[in-house]
Formats: sequence, C-alpha cells, structure tokens
Amino acid sequence: MTKRMSALFVLLTTLSTFTLCQTAGAVSEDTTAPPKKTKTSTECQDGKIWDAKKKECVNAKKSGLDDDILFNAARELAYAGQYENALKVLDAVKDQESARILNYRGYSNRKAGRMELGMRFYRRALQADENYILARSYMGQALMEQGKVQEAKIQLIEIRDRGGENSWAYRALLGSIGGVRHY
Repeated sequence: MTKRMSALFVLLTTLSTFTLCQTAGAVSEDTTAPPKKTKTSTECQDGKIWDAKKKECVNAKKSGLDDDILFNAARELAYAGQYENALKVLDAVKDQESARILNYRGYSNRKAGRMELGMRFYRRALQADENYILARSYMGQALMEQGKVQEAKIQLIEIRDRGGENSWAYRALLGSIGGVRHY
C-alpha cells in the first residue's frame, strides 16, 4: 500500500468513526421515560426551578445553574404541561442554538397551541443537528396533528435511516402514524 493510499485509508476510517459517533450520540439522548417529577414541577412557579443546594425555588435566569440542569428542569415542566414555565426556563440556557433546546422550544410551543412556531423550532433544531431524532419524532407527531401523513412518514424513515429504529422516538412516531411500517 502506498503512502497516499494509507493516508486515504486512515482519513476514511476516521470519518466513518466520527459519523458513527455522531449518529450514536443523536440516538443515545433519546429517552424512554418521562422525567421524574421534582419540586420544580410540583412547587415552583413562574419560571422558577428547584435548586437542590439551596433547597428552594430560584429564578432560572438568575440561578447560575448549568445548561444541563436548566434543560432537565425545562423538560420536566414541559412534560408536566407547564409549557410557559418550560419556555421561561429555556430562556435561561446559555446555548440557545443547541438542538435539544430548540427541540423543547418546539415541543412547548406546539403543546401550548402555537403549532407554526413549534414547527419553526423543530426545523431549527434539525438545522443544528440533522441527526437529532427526537426533534424528527416530535416534528412528525406535529405533522400528524396537521393531517400531513406523508410528511410524517418521511420523518419516520429519516429516524430509521439515522440508526434510530429501536428508539422511543421511532416507536412514538410510528404509533402516531398508525403503528404499521409502510416504506
């Protein structure tokens, strides 16, 4: 093997590994269970979240808590049906262009009745990370709510093709479509 072929082989191997890791990362954040309720969703109000260290509800924007804690609190609030509170907490996140943040902005807005705004956030989430299968699932579910079955099926195929066929995101969208695969 020539030096040039060896270099090409190493480059292709590296790119393949990177692509697999990216896809695996998109699938690995997928979760099968709703978040557990904490004092954030049972006691805190008006964009406040529970600070375990202070043992009190704190203003998310002034809390100094990291993005992961804020994201998990917003997700908990969204699943609890507190969409406006979830959006207030998402406002406190530093990385506003993260696919997961954009996705939950989409979810919260859609569930609060602002379908078009939610769809815009799902599209932005997929621009940030086209392999973010949870955004594809939620977008597909929104498309089903709008009666756009073919477009929802496209998202289902995208999830499958990105390695997510055994994920909650895939199963949830498949269930919304009617539970039968027709590719």
